[in-house]
Amino acid sequence: MFCYCKAMIRTRFAPSPTGELHIGGARTALFSYLFAKHHGGEFLLRIEDTDRERLVEGATIRIIESLEWLGLFPDNYHSIVIQSDRQEIYKKYALELVSKGAAYLCTCSKERLEELRREQEAKKLPPQYDRHCRNVKCQNHTPPTPPLSKGGVERGLEELLKEGAVVRLKMPETGSIVVVDLIRGNVEFRADLQDDPVLLKSDGWPTYHLAAVVDDHEMEISHVIRAEEWLSSTPKHLTLYQAFGWAVPQFAHLPMILGPDRSKLSKRHGATAVLDYKNRGYLPHAIINFIALLGWSPKDEREEFSLAQLIRDFRLEQVNRAPAVFNIDKLNSINARYIQKRDPGKLKQELAEFGPREPLAGEITLAQRGGYATLAEIKEAIEGLRQKPVYKAALLVFKKSDKPKTLKGLRLARQKLAGANIWSAEELQNVLVEVVNDHNLSSGDVFWPVRVALSGREKSPSPAELLVALDRVESLRRIDAALEKLQG
Repeated sequence: MFCYCKAMIRTRFAPSPTGELHIGGARTALFSYLFAKHHGGEFLLRIEDTDRERLVEGATIRIIESLEWLGLFPDNYHSIVIQSDRQEIYKKYALELVSKGAAYLCTCSKERLEELRREQEAKKLPPQYDRHCRNVKCQNHTPPTPPLSKGGVERGLEELLKEGAVVRLKMPETGSIVVVDLIRGNVEFRADLQDDPVLLKSDGWPTYHLAAVVDDHEMEISHVIRAEEWLSSTPKHLTLYQAFGWAVPQFAHLPMILGPDRSKLSKRHGATAVLDYKNRGYLPHAIINFIALLGWSPKDEREEFSLAQLIRDFRLEQVNRAPAVFNIDKLNSINARYIQKRDPGKLKQELAEFGPREPLAGEITLAQRGGYATLAEIKEAIEGLRQKPVYKAALLVFKKSDKPKTLKGLRLARQKLAGANIWSAEELQNVLVEVVNDHNLSSGDVFWPVRVALSGREKSPSPAELLVALDRVESLRRIDAALEKLQG
């Protein structure tokens, strides 16, 4: 049994290590974290690894790494709940429900269940268990019911599990079940359409329904914030809470995230794993900011928030019921703004970790002025800038200039730049402007050939930014090479 303060707001994030942590899961973690921290509560982490067939090696470690990168540290960081360590606990609770008559043993064979499903499909009925073992003898076995002793039920359970039996929950057969949702209001479900779900599988492992409810109770979770896909399972969970006689947490089911075409979000929309975004050069603050706006909006027009601001301003009642739309262009725009505002020293460190060589101060300045969307784009731009430019001499001549004026502009620019006392973007911009004004030349006669000489491209950052990024020696060397190319 876990030991927590019952009066505290407590949320949990409970991923399954059957794959990587994607944007949808990261948003669930973020909203759970923000809600708990806004109320001075705790945010806990639980790893739901009872689906043994679909486990992905290393996924748990990568999920934790993803949360750390985003800055969402759980309060139980050194005592994370791992469901696979609690198998016997779930068996004990399943036994308790059977003893109470709130659950029953089902020994229906796979063949019978498959035949039942085929019949229901043929009749266009929803596929669900027909409660055969709840109501009649099943395969020469009468499921244990009260008042059998606990020991007798336990022995029967163990024996029948070995033979392929499962434990099913007795769902109400009439009336309705109302889920009170903090985002959606009251959601009503017809009881007669609910299946009797399996709680304990024949291999002794619990299903999601049993394990989640038991753990939420023992962890004293006050608010369950999770994806919309779990809303249809909540009637089963409410029935479990009632069967155990436990207090029910409050529920909030987050809206779906769709692609720009309003279809289910997939990799083609950019729905890659959180660590993929890290490897592509997105900043964690930008990812947090972006996913916070997927379904939640403040009462004003702000689009940029620090994590501390999100904790202060987040309200569950401001989460929309309608699906959120994932827009990679918006993410790129947010990330570009964070790059531009990043502390230069911190950005230099991040780029050094991201690329093979440590960037120079001038390259950092260029990166923050260039409007690049990711660190990967900056790395590509810096590495491209470091390469010797390859271009034809004709590119040096602006379309409204000619070769003689271009040669004159380049020579004068080279002379003035060599004598510049301060090698800064502002000072070098003034130097090039003086060349234009003092010698009756146009910008196309000076700025254009200097830009091409430095970058080898028609489109690039400004000449002054390139000069700072390349530094004095390399800049003058490239202008000399351009003069030789043009004269030759």
